[in-house]
Amino acid sequence: MPTITVNGVQLFHEVSGSSGEPFVLVHGSWVDSHSWDAVVPDLSRSFRVLTYDRRGHSQSERPASSGSIREDVTDLVALIEGLQLAPAHIAGTSLGGSIVLRLAGERPDLFLSMIVHEPPLFSLLADMQNGQGMLQAINARIAVVVELLEANNMEGGAREFVETIAFGPGAWAQLPSEVKKTAIFNAPTFLDEMHDPEAHSIDLARLRNFSKPALLTLGEHGPPFFPPIIEKLAKVLPQAERKTFLGAGHEPEQSDPETYVRTLAEFIAKTNRVLHN
Repeated sequence: MPTITVNGVQLFHEVSGSSGEPFVLVHGSWVDSHSWDAVVPDLSRSFRVLTYDRRGHSQSERPASSGSIREDVTDLVALIEGLQLAPAHIAGTSLGGSIVLRLAGERPDLFLSMIVHEPPLFSLLADMQNGQGMLQAINARIAVVVELLEANNMEGGAREFVETIAFGPGAWAQLPSEVKKTAIFNAPTFLDEMHDPEAHSIDLARLRNFSKPALLTLGEHGPPFFPPIIEKLAKVLPQAERKTFLGAGHEPEQSDPETYVRTLAEFIAKTNRVLHN
């Protein structure tokens, strides 16, 4: 099992493809590096692709507390530099997207481009029109999940998250058994994440200085609180483009991997043409 020790923690990782620009993929909560399985084969034909299990997830080490977004950002820095993959295209979904955005504000030198899908930066809703109502609603749903997890009902908490926050009623029953097992196994780390006061916030001022190309994406059927978050991010990132995946939801790399890969490849090809002209 390929591992690397960063910041005192062993992280499972895999590098696919032997040539091309580096492409780093950062998964969200509950899942692990396997969430990228459907897109890695195609991406690795053109890029050197890094996938990894974030600390506290699946095959990576789980310290006593593994839910700090600050630790995830410092892990990602050490991973990219330790494997000599900088600069790279860096993509993240859900909380993985939040990690990538924070990294962009702190270490833009590590990037060739950034691709982020539906980051849960709920603090950005606070000063928006109708934002307080959405913020109260999402906080109430998260509180139910946290209560279940704190009662050691890991499956109940995972199901509640899937059906009331991420995908909608009935979605849990439709998930493959391995995906359910992974979510239940990684539930304690999600609980730690929810105890992190910085988990859902970001310093927008730092993103104003990120001059690399950025693609911000939504799923047509994703949760309703993500479009205003993406809109706010697009206003501060100097080179931001937006894309909606039609027919997709919160995890387009799994539900429509072909479109996801094509979108990323087209975006990177276009940015490379601009950079080289």
